[in-house]
Amino acid sequence: MIVILKKGITLQEKNKVVSFLQDKGFMVKEIVGTEDTVLGAVGTSSVDYRMVEIMPGVSSVVPISKPYKLASRELKKEDTIVSVKNVKIGGNRVCVMAGPCAVESYDQIMTIAESVRESGAVILRGGAFKPRTSPYSFQGLGEEGLKLLRKAGDAFDMPITTEVVSPSDVEMMTGYIDMFQIGARNMQNFELLKAVGRTKMPVLLKRGLSATIEEWLMAAEYLMASGTDQVVLCERGIRTYERATRNTLDCSAIPIVQKLSHLPVIGDPSHATGKRDMVQPMSLALVAGGASGIIVEVHNKPECAFSDGPQSLYPVQFEKLMRDIEALCPVVGKSLEKAPRIIPDSIHSDSAEHHEILDPTKIVVAFQGERGAFSELAVRRSFDEEAKVLPCHSFAETFDAVSSGKASYAVLPVENTLGGTIYDNLDLLAMHPELTVVGEQQVRVVHNLICVPGARLEDIKKVYSHPQALAQCKEFLASLPEIEQIPYYDTAGSVEFAKKQNDKSIAGIAGAPAAKFHKMEILAQGIETNPSNYTRFYIISREENASYIRSQAKSNKAALSFSVSDEPGALMKILSILGDNGMNMTKLESRPIPGKPWEYTFFVEVQLNEEIEFEKVCEEIKKAAVSFRVLGTYASVL
Repeated sequence: MIVILKKGITLQEKNKVVSFLQDKGFMVKEIVGTEDTVLGAVGTSSVDYRMVEIMPGVSSVVPISKPYKLASRELKKEDTIVSVKNVKIGGNRVCVMAGPCAVESYDQIMTIAESVRESGAVILRGGAFKPRTSPYSFQGLGEEGLKLLRKAGDAFDMPITTEVVSPSDVEMMTGYIDMFQIGARNMQNFELLKAVGRTKMPVLLKRGLSATIEEWLMAAEYLMASGTDQVVLCERGIRTYERATRNTLDCSAIPIVQKLSHLPVIGDPSHATGKRDMVQPMSLALVAGGASGIIVEVHNKPECAFSDGPQSLYPVQFEKLMRDIEALCPVVGKSLEKAPRIIPDSIHSDSAEHHEILDPTKIVVAFQGERGAFSELAVRRSFDEEAKVLPCHSFAETFDAVSSGKASYAVLPVENTLGGTIYDNLDLLAMHPELTVVGEQQVRVVHNLICVPGARLEDIKKVYSHPQALAQCKEFLASLPEIEQIPYYDTAGSVEFAKKQNDKSIAGIAGAPAAKFHKMEILAQGIETNPSNYTRFYIISREENASYIRSQAKSNKAALSFSVSDEPGALMKILSILGDNGMNMTKLESRPIPGKPWEYTFFVEVQLNEEIEFEKVCEEIKKAAVSFRVLGTYASVL
């Protein structure tokens, strides 16, 4: 049952409810949500719900209809975010786990770990115990394999996951790994599930070869009932009549499970297809279907692999897959999970960088607008959930918050695919030499008609939103000529205004996060005329905080500003320096210099790569320019 507690319940009252349920034989779990705090009570016992409902501090009692109680969305409305050391799985992120099917040697696992980490994987996988169909196939290196996997994980700052096949190995394995993996053949090995659940460690639970979704969730229930609430479900293909692929990848299971359960779901395209050339398209299909990540097999020499070579990607193929996932993430409203890169001195000491990693709970990120704005969505895709947000009334106030130390970072729009450059933020960046660009984020702008719960489309008489949002929804609004369009200073602010009016005839146009934050209802989704509507954001900070973001990905872009003398060919001379050094210019803008009529500062974005000596190029530009500044070097935080 679900016991919904009153907001004003005292600790003493709550403890009495818990004790009562425990005395009746229930296992009780407290869940603090964004709206309510509930007690989940599960077990084989029965009790008259009314006896609980009349207890002081109890608002209501709701029975759980599903056989999987703890894993059910009925018990917990919010998505569970599973933490594997510094990596998070679930929510709006896409987590990529990669590594060989089996750990074969020290050189092999170290080489592959370095490769997948450089490409963007955040968890290292590798088999030490291999359950094989044939008793004559390679069964893994056992505990020696765990030692090698642990060394590789520590060397490249990656949590590790590997499969456990025997309950007797569970205790030993806890000393080596960060996440257990339950394979498809062991999904219903209930004694193994109980032993792993008792460790309270994160678990990756693969779907059985012929398991139904309910059987899969019941296996997760075994883990949760035994002690762990950190369970990640993995769709790895099911056995059907089809023999063209190793298994049949059931992408449709992902949205179904997400409706039934709060647990994150990822996919395994390697085992699902069994063919290297199918891993890339199926990985993208999983992400498009809403998966919270993928687990992929990668081998530096798959033709020599001890197991599953035909389905293992070459490192160069994995690198391309990561870039494709990066490009897809903004389209499906997710961000690619990244972890700070820290390499100990013992590994590549000549290029190691040591940065102080900030405590996510102490990070404050500023943005312009009201809560639920698209800018806040960009913040949430770039930072951990523990980061605090600081809404600001204007762009200038947002810059000042970072400059003064009130906020560690700010996320600010710089360009929209339909509206063009946001010049105010380029000008403010030029006015704040103490601030630097450390990253960028892209967000697809999806507009929704949002109103108070219970309103119907025919009730709406007035719609409020930012003028740009009204213009971007022109066709939808034109189909409703009786509705008056009223400009408002902010999209999310229009939803807040509609809520305060509590009038069914008033609606706002904004993103889904604004509706969720203000507990309003989306009456019409995706009402923008052009679906190719993206906004690009800069992440800015003071230089002392830059390493936290820059450590997550190698900088591949730079923003520059410069001015030139008033003479023929002055601008061309700077542009020639960029071209002669092989730097691809992706943006060029001119902005008036305050107090100097008809004089301009030029703003440029360029692409970086390892073959370009960026500092050398900067020195050349300084000599040819009147003024020059590097506004920041950065990568996309997708």
